[in-house]
Amino acid sequence: MLFFLSKRFLQAALVLIGVSFSTFIVAHLTGDPVELMARENASVEDKQQLREFLGLDKPLSEQYLTFIGNALHGDLGYSFVQRAKVTELIAERVPATLELAAAGFLLALLISVPLGIIIALNRNTVWDVLVTALAMIGQAAPGFWIGLMLIVLFAVELKILPVSGYGGGVYLILPAITLALQSAARLTRLVRASMLEVLGADYIRTARSKGLRERTVLFIHAFRSAMIPVVTMAGLELAELVSGAFITETIFAWPGVGRLAVNAVYQRDFPVIQGVVLMAAAFFVLINFLVDMLYVVIDPRVKLK
Repeated sequence: MLFFLSKRFLQAALVLIGVSFSTFIVAHLTGDPVELMARENASVEDKQQLREFLGLDKPLSEQYLTFIGNALHGDLGYSFVQRAKVTELIAERVPATLELAAAGFLLALLISVPLGIIIALNRNTVWDVLVTALAMIGQAAPGFWIGLMLIVLFAVELKILPVSGYGGGVYLILPAITLALQSAARLTRLVRASMLEVLGADYIRTARSKGLRERTVLFIHAFRSAMIPVVTMAGLELAELVSGAFITETIFAWPGVGRLAVNAVYQRDFPVIQGVVLMAAAFFVLINFLVDMLYVVIDPRVKLK
């Protein structure tokens, strides 16, 4: 157990170092933020003083080491544009992002798991073909297109939901559905494939030959084994919903971390970009670790080695 945890911790550290370095280099290749922040009539001396104040006059290697050292102490630097700590800016946006991600994830599970089981039990029927086709379309459709179509239908034509904003539960419906549809499409196909594979296994035929009730065979024996690949995909989907809902948050003016990152890219706000990407990578690593732990609970045959 200790060896497994140590190995996972080392892998997580290497991933975070690689992500932070890549983000740091790419962000600094996009241009000089001083040109964006300085006044139009600023002199060369003024720009140089601003560059020195921000620490951008130092070598890139020194800037990166300073960033890593501060990050280990919970300090992700200061926003060039908003003049505030990056950790505070992210902390202000995290609740809205978690709210949206949780709603989208739960909706995706409520759609995909029952639907995947139903079409697996009715293989090669009209319903199986229809749902599978819809799932493929939902998986292929871009997220921004789904969001815009929902806005046109429910906000512009029917006028029953707000176009964008943040407030009560009514503002959560359209962005949550936008996030959920693509995740539900992928998970539905995976649940179907997993159930079909498990239902054809020898131990399922043995359970049925013993006279066990079909409900017991499906939900005690088959469903539990079929959930192992689904849990992996669901974990990745959750991590993506939390850290990758940039487009959805921008379309619906949702004040989350994704929208903060998009604005930071436009403004060349390097510390904010680095902080958001590092947070997203840390969340991905955490979710993968929790999924590994969940394997042991779902399937006792999986051991920590």
